[in-house]
Amino acid sequence: MVENKLKFFWLVCNHFLLIDEPTNHLDKETRDNLVDYLNKKKGFILVSHDRKFLDKVVDHILAINNTNIEIQKGNFSTWQENKQAQDSFELTQNEKLKKDIHKLEIASKNTANWSNQIEKSKYNTTNSGSSIDRGYVGHQSAKMMKKSKVMERRIEKAMEEKASLLNNIDRKDALKITPLETRKNPLIVAKDLQIKYDKKAILSKLSFEVKKGDRIAITGKNGAGKSSLLKLLLGDNILYEGILKIANDLGVSYVPQGTEMLKGTLKQLAKESKVEESIFKAMLSKMGVSKEEFEKDMTKMSEGQKKKVLLARSISQSANLYIWDEPLNYIDILTRIQIEEAILKYEPTLIFVEHDDTFVQKVATKEVKLNH
Repeated sequence: MVENKLKFFWLVCNHFLLIDEPTNHLDKETRDNLVDYLNKKKGFILVSHDRKFLDKVVDHILAINNTNIEIQKGNFSTWQENKQAQDSFELTQNEKLKKDIHKLEIASKNTANWSNQIEKSKYNTTNSGSSIDRGYVGHQSAKMMKKSKVMERRIEKAMEEKASLLNNIDRKDALKITPLETRKNPLIVAKDLQIKYDKKAILSKLSFEVKKGDRIAITGKNGAGKSSLLKLLLGDNILYEGILKIANDLGVSYVPQGTEMLKGTLKQLAKESKVEESIFKAMLSKMGVSKEEFEKDMTKMSEGQKKKVLLARSISQSANLYIWDEPLNYIDILTRIQIEEAILKYEPTLIFVEHDDTFVQKVATKEVKLNH
């Protein structure tokens, strides 16, 4: 069996191009070029967490579920629609079976009790002193006991059916963001802003405001100065011209693009970042990081786990302003949806760079486009 599986995998690898998360760090234009390239290929197997990208390039979805692997024809949106319909059906069926099992258990118990009472009555006499027809009573008792056994089998069947449900429903615990209130508004004002490196402007004149509750997507090609702009807003020593006013004493939470600074344990990071360790770890757990990972040195974690560490730390911090630089690289779709829902619910003031079009369209209230 193992040999056959290896042979099948070898055949697949030799007939299909294998592509693992190609969109990480790619800007929109490069992603569009990749879409054009892949649509000309005859066959490939692709791993990606970019929902819109998947919709444009795939015609089948291979889903690795909790209990099985399935293949469906269609793109990601088709698969997601089918998955949601199946999950909804299973949740409804599960509730129905719970009620049915409860009713059957009560009925079976009552029937068994009636059977026992009838059986005991065989040895009682009537008030006139005459004997009861024990044969008739025994027959009635046997009928009731048979009925009870039928109900028990129905209960077993219902419980087996119930056990087959909900196994592939992904847990999606809600994340919580706690923004700090501020009376300062706007938080940031930029006018005719230029960033320079070696006296050369990498950012054309830019004007924008960040008001309380804004969720601003910074967009543009790679190299347009998006990360440099974020670092300038964070107070890094970056040469610029123009006007930049940032409200005093803003509490800022930052998710950097890279993860190379993560070393040591989660406990140490929580202490250094001044976040409540229990809340920080609870956020990570909700994002699907197992407790076994909590004691690891962070250098041993995968890139996806490291990115979740940075996001969980930021979400655990109370801040007036959240600044995130490509927060979704290596992040799975389920966690992306969790983050989207938390942002829409708690409405933090957020400035972010992200190339996932679905995420941008769902959470951004404004766009600041940089021209290279």
